[in-house]
Amino acid sequence: MKTKWWALVLVVACTFFTSSAQIFLKFGSARLPLIFWNWPLFAGLVLYGFGAVLLIVSLKGGDVTVLYPIIATSYVWVNILAIFFLRESMNVMKWAGVFAIMMGICFIGWGSKRNSQNSSSIEAG
Repeated sequence: MKTKWWALVLVVACTFFTSSAQIFLKFGSARLPLIFWNWPLFAGLVLYGFGAVLLIVSLKGGDVTVLYPIIATSYVWVNILAIFFLRESMNVMKWAGVFAIMMGICFIGWGSKRNSQNSSSIEAG
């Protein structure tokens, strides 16, 4: 099956929602054991649910071997969001890890492209 462009867009959106959910869960964890009126915790759970729905819909539009590795970009988004919203710091080793994740995603994408019957594994429709 060729992977459709909209499936790629949905997976990238999924990673942004689930990464944002992680930040909300971190804020919500500071308010524990309060659960019922803990709006950051609730927002994080809702964002995770929305991200799951996007992933499920996207899997209909392409190969799981092409789409699922993109989920690894969540690690990159969480690091970037943590810098801005949690004031966490990044060191050389963390940036090297981000680079390794991005290169791994590229290698998987290139490998999937080479294994396809046609010259491209992404379809316009």
